[in-house]
Amino acid sequence: MQPRNMSMSGVVDLAAVKAAQEAKAKAEQTRAEAARQGGAGAVSPADLVIDVDEAGFERDVLQRSAEVPVVIDFWAEWCQPCKQLSPVLERLAVEYNGRFLLAKIDVDANQMLMQQFGVQGIPAVFAVVAGQALPLFQGAAGEAQIRQTLDQLVEVAEQRFGLTGLTVDADAAPGAAQPAEAEPVGPYDALLEAAVQALDAGDFGGAVQAYKNVLADDPGNSEAKLGLAQAELLHRVGGMDPQQVRKAAAENPADAQAQIAAADLDLVGGHVEDAFGRLIDTVARTAGDDRDAVRLRLLELFEVVGPEDPRVAAARRALARALF
Repeated sequence: MQPRNMSMSGVVDLAAVKAAQEAKAKAEQTRAEAARQGGAGAVSPADLVIDVDEAGFERDVLQRSAEVPVVIDFWAEWCQPCKQLSPVLERLAVEYNGRFLLAKIDVDANQMLMQQFGVQGIPAVFAVVAGQALPLFQGAAGEAQIRQTLDQLVEVAEQRFGLTGLTVDADAAPGAAQPAEAEPVGPYDALLEAAVQALDAGDFGGAVQAYKNVLADDPGNSEAKLGLAQAELLHRVGGMDPQQVRKAAAENPADAQAQIAAADLDLVGGHVEDAFGRLIDTVARTAGDDRDAVRLRLLELFEVVGPEDPRVAAARRALARALF
């Protein structure tokens, strides 16, 4: 099942890119100029994923977008959903073998780029094709859905802009001829890997069960605890109607369950402070079982974001004030 609430579910209509013919002509001109100068040649698989900052954005993204679609991953170290999404995008960049280039932008270090793209929450993924910026999706999503979006992107990039991608030299990868020595496998590695694969495939229920299987034998396993919190969140929002959830929350500010559901959507969309603030405000205006339910959900969302995140520490203090 593909989660209906994800921003990704409304994949942009890439065929409606503004000024497509002008952009295509500009791309062809840029490629022709590069060919006259000797061309870029083949690239290593390792070169398909790059870190980009404000200083190098024009060179690494705008100019490169004339020869290959550039997918931009806006992320941050404190963003737990980013840690689920980014490895999938990196793996797919190599698997797609030069059909797109992945540019990773740390929003904490590149606030101007974040503002220029109108990023409201992370993870957020955009593409730049022949100099044209296209919003792809925001928030967590399963691998099947990501692949569908990337397939649309590379198809339109080729058909409308003539961008056939980069030539990849597999032999250029460091150590390609020597397989890495297998690392020792821990007692729960197979179960944890199964959970990650289920998340990548959008099987959030399967991921929940896989993490629970680990915790049944090892209740203190921190990786399984974090994974379970994330998987349960994605599983909960997978069947929601975002418009109905937000309408109910707006019309019933004291309804604990309505606010809990809306907070889940906030967090999946990368709006961490909004999610925390919504639940803390609800704690302050409710009592009894409703208040306890809101408090427990807030603690669960703390686990999703991670205790090291400064926003969690701030929200814990605000929660204490609301309770006492």
